[in-house]
Amino acid sequence: MRKVIAAAFVSLDGVMQAPGGPDEDTSSGFPFGGWIVPYADDTVPQGTAEPYGRAYDLLLGRKTYDIFAAHWPRIGDDAPHGSIAQRFNAVTKYVASRARPELAWRNSEWLGEDAVAAVRALKEGDGPDLLTQGSGDLLQSLFAADLVDELRLLTYPVLLGTGKRLFGAGTRPGAFALTRTLTSPTGVVVAHYARAGDVRTGSFALDP
Repeated sequence: MRKVIAAAFVSLDGVMQAPGGPDEDTSSGFPFGGWIVPYADDTVPQGTAEPYGRAYDLLLGRKTYDIFAAHWPRIGDDAPHGSIAQRFNAVTKYVASRARPELAWRNSEWLGEDAVAAVRALKEGDGPDLLTQGSGDLLQSLFAADLVDELRLLTYPVLLGTGKRLFGAGTRPGAFALTRTLTSPTGVVVAHYARAGDVRTGSFALDP
């Protein structure tokens, strides 16, 4: 059975919108595009969304797909992040879109009219894990359907106050266990979580 691994750059207040550049996603007048750039250093690439050598296919929303398709095919193998480009270009890209899109990036497939059902079917089949990158709208549907098995979060020491958030109102309750952590010199916290059952509760109140 395949796992869905959700990877995201997030601010301290949970915003994930337009981390890499001012033109990535300006919807609702978001003014802080590119907010992760000042925190880049040699440590953070070790904690990017790639799951440390595990085989995977990509699971992308349409907007993220378009951004990636315009960028990664242009990165040479010897360029910075060339190994990531090589991997992204080679793997299958499953794309969530409400209408059938034109998918020029090689090895790209439309998930169809019901993306959630398609992801559920992919999980039940054989193959590498399914790695999301960004894709906020798709993630909301996956969280609501309880289809996310692991999280790869890079949390940046900044409050944005506005913007699209990683966890929306439809997120299904669940517990996660921390499996790996790394902190960069610029204060970026890289944390890996694995699904760990249902939410448990208790009480610190003293017995009468």
